[in-house]
Amino acid sequence: MASERALKLGVAASVAGLMALSIAADVLSPTPEPRRMVLCGLLAIVPASLLWQCLRRLAPRAPHMERADDRAPAAPGALADAILALEARLEHAPIALFRIEHASGAGAVSPLNASARRLTAPGRAIAPQELHQLLSAQATGQRQLVSFDTERGAERALVAVSALTMQGSAQRLAALMPVESELEAEALNAWRELVQVLTHEIMNSLTPVASLSRTACSLLDEASAQLPQDIHADLNTALDAITRRAASLVDFVSSYRSLSTVPQAQPQRVLLEELFDRLKALLEPQWQDRLTFSVEPASLEVMIDPGQLEQALINLLKNAAEAGSHAQVSARLSRGGRLRIEVADDGPGVPEALAAHIFTPFFSTKKQGRGIGLAMVRHLVHANGGTVRYARAVGAGARFILTF
Repeated sequence: MASERALKLGVAASVAGLMALSIAADVLSPTPEPRRMVLCGLLAIVPASLLWQCLRRLAPRAPHMERADDRAPAAPGALADAILALEARLEHAPIALFRIEHASGAGAVSPLNASARRLTAPGRAIAPQELHQLLSAQATGQRQLVSFDTERGAERALVAVSALTMQGSAQRLAALMPVESELEAEALNAWRELVQVLTHEIMNSLTPVASLSRTACSLLDEASAQLPQDIHADLNTALDAITRRAASLVDFVSSYRSLSTVPQAQPQRVLLEELFDRLKALLEPQWQDRLTFSVEPASLEVMIDPGQLEQALINLLKNAAEAGSHAQVSARLSRGGRLRIEVADDGPGVPEALAAHIFTPFFSTKKQGRGIGLAMVRHLVHANGGTVRYARAVGAGARFILTF
């Protein structure tokens, strides 16, 4: 509406100007030519001014742009709150962050948040300086899977390093994310699927062999009168060997099938002192006062499937009974409020070269071993949301640590 009104005013001013010029030309026609031109110009000033004002109103206005110096500076309190919020997020980030002083080569390494400090605190990394050297040696802009020693055993982590300059000082930032538990879970799932496929295929082949061998034995007994004695004896021996071996293989494969058919955990609140009392009563005849249990504090509880935890501890104690003369099971809270159960014996321990393979299915250092016991322990512990590690013993023997 305003633009239409301005347009009408402009047209009216233009018409008025033209009429004024026409009148001035008629009135002043007898006058000399210079005076006529001056009067006509004076009469045209007013309509020209009106026309200019109308055109300014019709012209589109540019949007108002706020200049940087027009903006009000941020309040000091708001800026301080933003800095504190950023520091809190970095402090509690689930990734361990380290600062490396120099942009290239070896440099001083220092933790930047709580995750990094916990990783290098007593109880985790055995040699923090070696971990610092490992981080400092990583190439910038690349991701690398590294391994470092902790009190719970070797632990793998993903490392990424980036370069930056702060206040004129070149430095690097290293992010370390432990992935041991995730890798173990994936490996366990892969082994379970492999065992399930293998046992299924082997059982499908063994079942008809065992059935046919039993049928052949029955037919041989019926035809014993028609065959020479020596041939009948040889056939009977061969069929009996096939039958026995098939039955033994069926039993062998069935034991591995248990790895892939463990029922889903049914967690419930369990008082550890009561669970340890049941285990002690069950194993006392075998150990004869050579097995001790301890819980600190005595009221310690955990949400877990009691039957599966008992089975995992029984498997560990079975290995301890074969390896040593004494064993101890202890439970307490570790850093971060996590439950730590330790099973230790005074036997020869596990050779360093074999420690990385003891939880692998089918792997065993015993002549008659099937490699199921420790694999089942790891499966049961992971099914209840925990981890199990073989840790170096302070003295002689083996030490297993279960964490929930």
